[in-house]
Amino acid sequence: MLTFSAMALVFFTFQFEILVKLEKNKQDTSANLIEHIESISNISSDASNLERINRWQSALRMYNVHPLFGWGPATYQFEYAPFQRTKEKTIISTDLGDMGNAHSEYIGPLAESGLIGMLSFIAIMISVLYTGLKVYRKAEHRQTRLIALIVTLSLITYFVHGMMNNFLNTDKASVPFWGFIAILVALDLYHSRNSPEEPVSAKDTE
Repeated sequence: MLTFSAMALVFFTFQFEILVKLEKNKQDTSANLIEHIESISNISSDASNLERINRWQSALRMYNVHPLFGWGPATYQFEYAPFQRTKEKTIISTDLGDMGNAHSEYIGPLAESGLIGMLSFIAIMISVLYTGLKVYRKAEHRQTRLIALIVTLSLITYFVHGMMNNFLNTDKASVPFWGFIAILVALDLYHSRNSPEEPVSAKDTE
């Protein structure tokens, strides 16, 4: 939380200088790794980045219309087109409701399920991090601590990536995401009920 707060403070303090720097970046997506990294910060000509901003802006406008409960789960794709502005559209924009989503695990639920939806996802994130750190702190076996640490760090990478994209509507991402959370829950329940140093006896399983 301190890291995110510090990053937000730096951005809002130097937002003008940051935006000017980003707008000077003319690198589009490339197969070259260095050029590809440079294209990530290109908000002046890279169609993918500009379209992502267009989707975010549309989602925020949708939220302003239905702030509490949103437009309904999985409806963003079919409802966002009228909320686009001509000056924000790109060569890959569409009005047919057949391409993509809000490109954010936080802004997407905000549009589809309102403030409650976004807060629910944030609550899941906080619960996951708390559980992962609790298991890591309480576990007596080094292997258990290592598993808890790896799973927690893996989920953190998705929570960070979720600021720029959302894939939980696909099975390829949702299965490992909820599977990793299930691992943390199982470890937490085990260490809450049984000491890792004492194996469960046959009497306990009856």
